[in-house]
Amino acid sequence: PLLGRAFALYDVVSHDDSTAADCVEFVYLVGGKMTSAMSRMQPGQQLDIWGPLGNGFPELNVQQLILVAGGIGQTPFLATGKSYLGKQAYGSSASETSRANRVTLCYGARTADYLAGVDDFRWAGMDVRISTDDGSHGHHGLVTETLRHVLSESSADSRAIFCCGPEPMMHAVANVAEAENVRCFVSLEAPMACGIGICFTCVTKVKMPDGTWDFKRTCVEGPIFDAEKLEWD
Repeated sequence: PLLGRAFALYDVVSHDDSTAADCVEFVYLVGGKMTSAMSRMQPGQQLDIWGPLGNGFPELNVQQLILVAGGIGQTPFLATGKSYLGKQAYGSSASETSRANRVTLCYGARTADYLAGVDDFRWAGMDVRISTDDGSHGHHGLVTETLRHVLSESSADSRAIFCCGPEPMMHAVANVAEAENVRCFVSLEAPMACGIGICFTCVTKVKMPDGTWDFKRTCVEGPIFDAEKLEWD
């Protein structure tokens, strides 16, 4: 493929006595020409990688961080959850203090066959709640139903939601967050041709302070946006 593809960073691995990363991990679902080509690569072959692109999830201090993932949307959350628990900061040594007392992952997929990396999150100390559309694993239903249950049982004074997945799901999560008065940040996926903000192929509508909206580049001003500021179509 001529153009690059944007991938979320799954994890950064380093030795305990070093802040230098030994390797970075990406998780992807084979679907198009790029991922098909990647699936055929052998150890020793090389790829050109540039990044990171845009911004990241905000650094908040909350009692509970709720990560909501749909489909392959769990990929940015392993390293994020570790960082919030003070266990790892993207490959560097653990933080002295955590930014969340508890991290909960609400992970939804069509069927159990599409769930990936669940044990990674549990081993990292996160509370994992699974939902599948067909009931083959965990809650039989939508991930937003699991989210509502987590919010209803939580006694945390301060909470935040980070969300990644299909846009209709993220919109639904944003609506739940608004109804529960919980801050919500979403990671948008958009086709990116250049990745540096020149081509404007990845723009999304964002609300402006004066009540109008403007286009913002997902690869520069995003991919993380405050859900309340998005102009959901």
